[in-house]
Amino acid sequence: MVGIDLSPGMIRVAAERNPGIDFRVGDMNRLDLPDASLSGVVAFYSIVHFDSFELDRVLQEIRRVLVLGGLALVSFHVGDQVVHVDDLFGAPVSLDFRFQLPTKVIEALRSAHFTVIEHVEREPYEGAEYPSRRCYIFARAA
Repeated sequence: MVGIDLSPGMIRVAAERNPGIDFRVGDMNRLDLPDASLSGVVAFYSIVHFDSFELDRVLQEIRRVLVLGGLALVSFHVGDQVVHVDDLFGAPVSLDFRFQLPTKVIEALRSAHFTVIEHVEREPYEGAEYPSRRCYIFARAA
């Protein structure tokens, strides 16, 4: 199955709602940005497509584009399972969502030269979200 790329629509909506911010579609494995060019990165549920080996590379790439002391906020579903979906928001897709263990993500962040400032876990909002625990990790580029 060939999936539909929802990114351009999501970027359009984000840009319309926040006209002063530059939004782009890119590859987290190879960010099209110079070294130490960002003060912060928000990666909400964007690491769900990477296994642990790929996650290490992605976090190293995020660290590459952050200035020393730059901040990263990463969120993900907690667990070790992979959930496959063929439909997302009414569009046909073929996606695997990889859940992560907080200890493994913290280890990968530290390996990529981040200092973890805080991590919080929460239960899903019943009836509004996929029924999985979530984790939010706040880290500083060391």
